[in-house]
Amino acid sequence: QVQLVESGGGLVHPGGSLRLSCVISGITLDHNAIGWFRQAPAKEREGVSCISSSDTYYRDSVKGRFIISRDNSKNTVYLQMDSLEPEDTANYFCATLYGSRCSIPGIMTSARYLAHWGRGTPVTVSS
Repeated sequence: QVQLVESGGGLVHPGGSLRLSCVISGITLDHNAIGWFRQAPAKEREGVSCISSSDTYYRDSVKGRFIISRDNSKNTVYLQMDSLEPEDTANYFCATLYGSRCSIPGIMTSARYLAHWGRGTPVTVSS
């Protein structure tokens, strides 16, 4: 059984930083792309970042501020978020994806690529 558990969210001032963690059990990270997504109240889900064994992806609004990484020995994917903005406020969740590369067209925008996902961790950026 595949399980994903996110942690690391919280309340932070604009310009602050958070590091999200996604611990994955039931699969190994080598074979699947793993994505971070976010959803704010009354808004659609957004694909934030993705990591695979061969590539990474960042949505334009987080490029230069967020860094995705993974530790295969811990089956954990991280999302380091710096220079946070109020627009980053959302529930962040990680997901295993049907695909081995982040560059697959639609993999970060179409729900059909979501294989398993966690409940998420809330991030609030406010002064």
